[in-house]
Amino acid sequence: MRKLAPGLFAVSALVASLLASPAAQAAGPSASQLLAKLTSCQQISSGKYRSDSGTAATIPVCGKNGAVWYKADMDIDCDGQPTAKCNKNTDPWFQPDTAFHDSKGKPLVADKLPFVVVPSPSGTWDYRKFGIQGGGVVAIIYNNKVDYVVVGDTGPASIIGEASYASAVNLGINPNPKNGGTDGPVHYLYFKNSKVSPIEDHGKAVSTGESLAQKFLNEN
Repeated sequence: MRKLAPGLFAVSALVASLLASPAAQAAGPSASQLLAKLTSCQQISSGKYRSDSGTAATIPVCGKNGAVWYKADMDIDCDGQPTAKCNKNTDPWFQPDTAFHDSKGKPLVADKLPFVVVPSPSGTWDYRKFGIQGGGVVAIIYNNKVDYVVVGDTGPASIIGEASYASAVNLGINPNPKNGGTDGPVHYLYFKNSKVSPIEDHGKAVSTGESLAQKFLNEN
């Protein structure tokens, strides 16, 4: 067995202590900390949304200081640039475009970039009037996990609760656009007036999201 030089023992011990510390293991608030702030809803939408086309409209959009949120299911969005996982053969509802594009002007890649789908503006709710925009930062909270993503696409005006294939993978949800997704509960927490540029920089979405989530805790 190879021996470490004396000076390296201290470095090795320091690295080990850092890896063992909670701060090194996880940055940003925990799922339970965020959920503790989302126990009651101050409804800001004029009406309520359906989780799917055949369900009753029971889901309100709620307001908090510096954020909006809702609790829904998660359907899988595979729209955007065609890939081996997301195309017209794997997804019966596939569309080769997304509402918001990457820095090269191309549709997003749903199986690579974690993003959320916001309902298209309607009389029920218009996300644009609440500081929400393409590239805005969102915390998706599910099964004690938090995934920081961007607003990447728009969906039906009467249905809520959808995220990209990549988001589902990150959260341990079946990403198959035909039969995947989950009934939840999934919490979607949008941070007002936030924006990641370029939109496809997921690392930046995560670091920005962690900071915004801590700010959210401090202000609510």
